[in-house]
Amino acid sequence: MADGTRSGIENTSPDRIHNKGAGKIAVLYRMVMEKHVCPYGLKSLHLLKSEGFEVHDHYLKTRDETDAFKAEYDVKTTPQTFINDERIGGYDALAKHFGKPVKDPNEKTYAPIIALFGVTALMALAAVFAMLGTVLSIQTVEWFIAFSMCALAIQKLRDLTSFSTMFLGYDLLARRWVRYAWVYPFAELGAGVLMIAGVLGWISGPVALFIGAVGGVSVYYAVYVQKRDLKCACMGGDSNVPLGAISLTENVMMVLMGLWTIGRLIV
Repeated sequence: MADGTRSGIENTSPDRIHNKGAGKIAVLYRMVMEKHVCPYGLKSLHLLKSEGFEVHDHYLKTRDETDAFKAEYDVKTTPQTFINDERIGGYDALAKHFGKPVKDPNEKTYAPIIALFGVTALMALAAVFAMLGTVLSIQTVEWFIAFSMCALAIQKLRDLTSFSTMFLGYDLLARRWVRYAWVYPFAELGAGVLMIAGVLGWISGPVALFIGAVGGVSVYYAVYVQKRDLKCACMGGDSNVPLGAISLTENVMMVLMGLWTIGRLIV
């Protein structure tokens, strides 16, 4: 097996290796430079080894070596894998070759929002247990919603411009008052923080109720009345989360939390 120290493409033709008649052997070319190690090259190497291949791992250590390799094999990217004298291609092509699922970068998915809610639920359970020694408390639900609001606000604040652009695609108030698309994440974050602290409920309650109600109506109108197929801005402007039931649930949670906060003040 190559030790990975050979650079360039000298004497490393896939034909020369596979014609030896060895068992499961693959030839991998990947960028391993002083300031850059290709992550897809590492993933390709791991996948090949996990499939039981002996890997002739060849480093492309400079840009010139990489360009020369691309020109010789008429490819646009690295890494490149060869098996049985056949060029398989990059990591995605290699994964498909072995029957592995390959994620479509444009495919809609609920995974990000499920992960966020899962983590905030665990945070709420841990915080309440640390404070009360039990998780069976209304505080667990309150903090779960408040933590979720803060976490969702963070996703939006990562790129306000991108978020506002996606948000304007369906939010009814933002379409009438564009600045609301910029105000929304701060309002969501502020209400969440105040709810965690348990202070200024006369501010956090009405804010959560308002943005949740407007958001809920907007989502319902876009999805269930207009029947539009949209992505939800709840996870930020680069989100692939579909606008739909989960987005509506998020807004309903804020409405209920707002009503609960206001109700406690009145009682």
